[in-house]
Amino acid sequence: MQAEQKPTPLGPRRPPGRSDWRYRLAAQRGPLIAAAIFAAMFGVYGAAQPNGLSVDVVNTAANKGALLALVAMAQTLPVLTGGLDLSVGMIFMLANCLASTIVVGGPATTALGIAGVLAAGLTCGLANGLIVVYGRLQPLIATLATSAIDFGIALALRPQPGGDINGDFADWMTRSIYGVPCSVLLLLATVVFVWLPYRRTTLGRAAYAVGSSEQAAYMSGVPIAAAKLCAYMLAGLLAALGGLLLTCITFSGEARAALGGDYTLNSIAALVIGGTSLFGGSGGVVGSIFGAFVMRTVGDLLIVFNINPVLQPLFVGLVLLFAISLGSLRLLRVRNKLDLYR
Repeated sequence: MQAEQKPTPLGPRRPPGRSDWRYRLAAQRGPLIAAAIFAAMFGVYGAAQPNGLSVDVVNTAANKGALLALVAMAQTLPVLTGGLDLSVGMIFMLANCLASTIVVGGPATTALGIAGVLAAGLTCGLANGLIVVYGRLQPLIATLATSAIDFGIALALRPQPGGDINGDFADWMTRSIYGVPCSVLLLLATVVFVWLPYRRTTLGRAAYAVGSSEQAAYMSGVPIAAAKLCAYMLAGLLAALGGLLLTCITFSGEARAALGGDYTLNSIAALVIGGTSLFGGSGGVVGSIFGAFVMRTVGDLLIVFNINPVLQPLFVGLVLLFAISLGSLRLLRVRNKLDLYR
C-alpha cells in the first residue's frame, strides 16, 4: 500500500511528478504566452493573405523575424545578469557593414570573412563587459557610450550604403529547405548549440544568480565577473550573427543610426513579451524569439489591413501590455507569497 502523504508547513505534500510538471509549466509561462500570441496573430495574418501562407510568405516573414530574434537573444543575456545592453543594435549594424566588406570572394575568403564578423561581435561584447565589470560603470551608461563608438566604426566602413556578399552563401542563408526557412533553422541551431550549453554551464547558472541578487551571489562565491563578461561577449556574438543575416538579405551594408536604435528598443520589448524580467534573474532566449516574431507580425498585420504604419508603436504597446498582464495574473490570485514556491 502507498504510504499516506504527510502534511508539510506549506500544505499536503504533492506527488513528485505532478509538482515537477507544475513547476516546469510555471517556469515556461512567459514563452508559452508569447508563442500563443504569435500563433494567433500569424494565423490572422495568413488568413488575410490572398494566397494564404505560401512558402514565399512564410520565408519572408521568417527572415524578418529572425533578424530581430537574434538581436533580442543578444539583449536577453545581459538582462539576465541585471544589466541592459544599449549597444546590441549598433553591433548588429556594425556587423552588417563589416560583412558587406569582407564576406566576399570564394569559399575560403567567405569563411574567413564570417569568422571576422563574429570575432568583431565578440570583441565588442568583451569591451562592454570589461567596462561594466572592471570600469564599474552602470551598464546603461557604458553600453550607451560603446554604441556611439560602434556606430562611428560602422560609418567609417560604410560612409555610403553599398557593398556585397558571397551570393551562394546569402542564398543558402535566406532560402527554404523542404518548406522550412533556413533563418528558422539558424535560430534553432543557435538555441541548441549556444543557449542550451550556456544555460547548463556554471557561468550560465551564475548569470541567473547575479540577476536575482548580486549581493547573495557574491556571498555564495558565484563568479560574478566571469558571468557578466561571458553574458556580454555572447550578446556581441549573437548581435553580429544578426548583422550577418541582414547582409545576406539585403546584399549590402548601411550605417544608419535610426536602424540600430530601432533594433535596440524593439529587442527590449521582445524579451519582455517573451517573459524575461528586466530586473534580471528570470527568463530566457526562447521566449525572446517568440516575442520578436510577435513584434514583427504586428507590422505585417498593419500592412495587410491597410493601417497606417505610423500607428505601429501604438499596437506594439498594446500587445506588450497584454502579454505582461497575462504573465501577472497569477500574482493577482496569490494571497500568500509562499504559494509561489509550492
